[in-house]
Amino acid sequence: MSLLDQLAGQVLGSLGGGQQAEGQQGNLLSGVMAMIDNAGGVPAVLEQLKNSGLADQVMSWIGTGANQAISGSQLEAALGSDQLQQIAGQAGIDPSQVSSGLAHLLPQIIDQLTPHGEVPADGLLAQGLNLLKGRLAG
Repeated sequence: MSLLDQLAGQVLGSLGGGQQAEGQQGNLLSGVMAMIDNAGGVPAVLEQLKNSGLADQVMSWIGTGANQAISGSQLEAALGSDQLQQIAGQAGIDPSQVSSGLAHLLPQIIDQLTPHGEVPADGLLAQGLNLLKGRLAG
């Protein structure tokens, strides 16, 4: 099983499965990808999170040890409610689901896309996210 298959399974499992959950997950991932693009790429988003007091959590996701959790409220404080509202609108889901869903998914996504403890070149990371999105939508 490939890394992307494993990650897609984890992502879908986090919402409890089912067709509606898969659709919501794909929509949420699409919204997150748009936010990442608008912010200037994955490294820029990670830097924004670090600068918002979440450096320890971000480094744990990139590192090879256990991932530190982040709450929806921490994520909202770091990214801003406007960005989360925008993602919610694109995903067609409630904003409270965006913050909690993203708080659950972001550590997993970053962890899986940085298996050697380093953030790959932004183009490679974006390519991995696009492949993941394709597997979730397909």
